[in-house]
Amino acid sequence: MRNVIVTDPPRTALADLDRLAEYGVATVHEAYGRTGLVGASLTPLQQGARIAGSAVTVLSWPGDNLMIHAAIEQCQAGDLLVVTTNSPSLDGSFGELFATQLQHRGVRGLVTTGGVRDAVDLRAMGFPVWSAAVNAQGTVKATPGAVNVPIVVGGVVVNPGDAIIADDDGVMIVPRLDVADAITASHARTEKEAAARAAYLEGAVSMDQNKLRGILSDLGVTYVAYGEH
Repeated sequence: MRNVIVTDPPRTALADLDRLAEYGVATVHEAYGRTGLVGASLTPLQQGARIAGSAVTVLSWPGDNLMIHAAIEQCQAGDLLVVTTNSPSLDGSFGELFATQLQHRGVRGLVTTGGVRDAVDLRAMGFPVWSAAVNAQGTVKATPGAVNVPIVVGGVVVNPGDAIIADDDGVMIVPRLDVADAITASHARTEKEAAARAAYLEGAVSMDQNKLRGILSDLGVTYVAYGEH
């Protein structure tokens, strides 16, 4: 691993981030071809937050949060800090003092494959966090790492400046250069879902709305009266 802090990476536009946040993880994930989801290992510390931010990435050593300190001054409004380690670690490398600095800078939240601490304080201050654990285990500040380099979270590559979407359904990544296409696809999916919702309110069922009866028939599924099966 090269020990480096990359400054001023390209970022996803704030207006585009706000659009993605409106759609949310589930809609963008489906619209964007079911890619980019980091999986179920990261869970929200809070409930009801739906955000999108431009990734500032951190690669640290286990049990060491030095590079998070280094990353903070690289953050600006609209960013989202994304932290991982070069081997698995659930130590509580992030807490309220980090969040205070980030919130002051307009950073929208944290995604980490590690642990966080000060959970009560983080919830009270309204700083959104998605993490692999809540863990009071402390860390040291002794080992070099990297900031704003490509990292891997849940099997998904995250580059600095990529769009990160996070809500109660999980976390997903949209590469910065694909954001416009993801927004267009998400809008189309939202329109389609709105039409389906209106039909359901009139009594339609998804079997017909989604044209699933032919699929059941092709798969050999038949309808029989109770008592005849």
